Amino acid sequence: MEGEIEIPRNQKKQALIEEVAEKLINGDIESKIEAAKDIRKLVRKSSVKTRSKFAAAGVIQPLVLMLASPDLDAREASLLALLNLAVRNERNKIRIVTSGAIPSLVELLKFQNSNLRELAAAAILSLSAAAPNKPTIAASGAAPLLVQILRSGSVQGRVDAVTALYNLSTGLDNPTLILDSSAVSPLVNLLQECKKYSKFAEKTTALLEILSRTEEGRLGITSLEGGILALVETVEDGSLVSTEHAVGALLALCHSCRSKYRELILNEGAIPGLLRLTAEGTPEAQERARTLLDLLRDSPPEIRFTSPLLERIVYDIATRVDGVDKAAETAKRLLQEMVHRSMELSLSRIQIRASSCTPSDVHSA
Repeated sequence: MEGEIEIPRNQKKQALIEEVAEKLINGDIESKIEAAKDIRKLVRKSSVKTRSKFAAAGVIQPLVLMLASPDLDAREASLLALLNLAVRNERNKIRIVTSGAIPSLVELLKFQNSNLRELAAAAILSLSAAAPNKPTIAASGAAPLLVQILRSGSVQGRVDAVTALYNLSTGLDNPTLILDSSAVSPLVNLLQECKKYSKFAEKTTALLEILSRTEEGRLGITSLEGGILALVETVEDGSLVSTEHAVGALLALCHSCRSKYRELILNEGAIPGLLRLTAEGTPEAQERARTLLDLLRDSPPEIRFTSPLLERIVYDIATRVDGVDKAAETAKRLLQEMVHRSMELSLSRIQIRASSCTPSDVHSA
């Protein structure tokens, strides 16, 4: 219309943000729920800037207060709004935690309502991605409740719980403080089910490596059917990251008590994957694989393989003999023969020493 002044789009959007914020801050419970839903709708496909504008309008504190409302619809609406405000916005993540959201989220993790419980896990996941939030979340008691979701949650709930636990573990000097042996069984089950080269496997093996540093964690891994095998299969088929964590967990087992865990690892056919890892893994994984191979070999020091080159040669020979597809199986057979021969040599040396040892020698020893 002639003479009408067109309001710039940015001004319209700002006016809408302020209108929604006013309704959220000063409205009744129904108005608050409606405002929370509007916020979610408006920021879902918006820019980081829009999320920041909503935060500047003062919506975070009232949304956090709604998390403790006796009205379940209010809790769900506020939770979804906060989740969307936190997406790709580090400052909002920190604001949500400093506004006191974590105790209410921990209470939601205890709910029988699986939808609210898993939404709370998703929120913990998002908020735990911000480094300043990690100590607060780690101290809140959220970790054991996330482990419960690992046992009984939906697929998405379990993925979120693993990722949240992983985020928390990367921000602590002693990550074993947030994990105990109760996490071993669901983590191993998840590792058995997932693709070993997936990002999910990387996070799962990272948590299992942390657990392998404690005696309770080691007992949990080794007493569980398929626990060691899941790690061995990850060494064989995992990504660069997951193989590094998996071999780290196996090495922690063997380092803690070689006589207790050596045979268990060997019985799952770990040698071929470890050999390949000495040539194809990350520098850290290669070093771990060499150290573990040394611990697994039952040979005297004078014939122990100390050269990484020799380890690569065995795998290369297997590749040339039977091709890449059968190289691991051939390498395993070659190693078994070498270990068997080594044992024969060791036994022969013992017999020679025994036959040449006189009673006086025994007494003087």
